[in-house]
Amino acid sequence: MWFDDDGWLKHDWVQRQPSPNYDTRPLGTRIDTVVVHCISLPERGRSRQFIEDLFLNRLDTSAHPSFAELQGLHVSSHFLIDRDGSVVQFVGCENRAWHAGVSSGFGRTNFNHFSVGIELLGDVYSPFEVTQIQRLKQLIVELKKSYPLRYAAAHSEIAPGRKTDPGPFFDWKGIRKSTTYELDL
Repeated sequence: MWFDDDGWLKHDWVQRQPSPNYDTRPLGTRIDTVVVHCISLPERGRSRQFIEDLFLNRLDTSAHPSFAELQGLHVSSHFLIDRDGSVVQFVGCENRAWHAGVSSGFGRTNFNHFSVGIELLGDVYSPFEVTQIQRLKQLIVELKKSYPLRYAAAHSEIAPGRKTDPGPFFDWKGIRKSTTYELDL
């Protein structure tokens, strides 16, 4: 098994940065969905440092004018995939990361309960790097070894009107079936 008991991935290509922004999943929850996000701080930025700082509750909100709206925000994701394909894990998969927010879709609500959140460093205005998508696919394959993953959703699909990520440059080919939300890996 590539995961420890708390759902931390044990691979040399994954760095651990434990976030305090998580809680326990409801008892008996079946983790069957991946939610794909993208994030850049500031908008269109390409450094992961501000993102790590946000997920670790140490973001200096005076460092950029757009950060003021993030004051007091407590969010996290299970994983962040950088532009070079490197991966940081913030929350063990057995726990509930705070990535989806108010969410519903496909006859379900509160996607934080039963999903793994994966952030891609990037924005909705430009393409993602090939290495990021390759690493995303590799990560999903590893997750499927320990979890009964069946579905993949965009953040925008479970929070329409509120979120737009991962945006029009994200290609689902090879990740999910073209006519459904079912994984194709």
